[in-house]
Amino acid sequence: MNYSNKSINFYLKKYKLKDPWDLVDLFEKNVAHYTGSKYGIAVDCCTNAIFLSLKYLNSKKKLLIPKNTYISILSAITLANYNFRFVKKEWSGSYQIEPLPIYDSATKFTKDMYVKKTYMCLSFHHRKHIQIGRGGMILTDSKKAYNWFKKARYDGRDLNINYKKDNFKIRGWHMYMTPEQAAFGLELLKKFNDQKIDKANHKSYKDISKYKKLYK
Repeated sequence: MNYSNKSINFYLKKYKLKDPWDLVDLFEKNVAHYTGSKYGIAVDCCTNAIFLSLKYLNSKKKLLIPKNTYISILSAITLANYNFRFVKKEWSGSYQIEPLPIYDSATKFTKDMYVKKTYMCLSFHHRKHIQIGRGGMILTDSKKAYNWFKKARYDGRDLNINYKKDNFKIRGWHMYMTPEQAAFGLELLKKFNDQKIDKANHKSYKDISKYKKLYK
């Protein structure tokens, strides 16, 4: 896909939108509807979706994570200042970061998959179901969480307010999805054929508990 002003204008016309950020909003709504969630918040990757979910909940509980998962989960958890321990766990497509209601669903994408009252984190990596190349999303049914995530993923800014007029109230991170990625995602979602096949399971990943230097 050609990431240019010309292509953005093409998709704005196609979807009858005025602002490039409306493409991100439309993609969020389409994914949320497909997965059965009330809200979707697009970010730059699943790892950061998990990080933001951890920061939002701000829990002191010790987390349980599978020994066999992707290495970036260690980064998300440690950078969010959580304690954790590894557990042996079989999973396919998605698993809960217990005891919190956060799901690493990077390798799952099916219709009505959303679990109520949770924060499900998706991936749009080129090896996943919707292959944007880079991107992720948080699914939630909480309006309060939705409002926080929308600002937190964009440096604490409000997309609807001019930068000079914005009154920053929360700390944010540079973790947003671009309009170009969202436009590509909209096109892929329209063509997506749900075969209910998970892209990975616990057997797909090595045991990351062996890399003690990374978390001790």
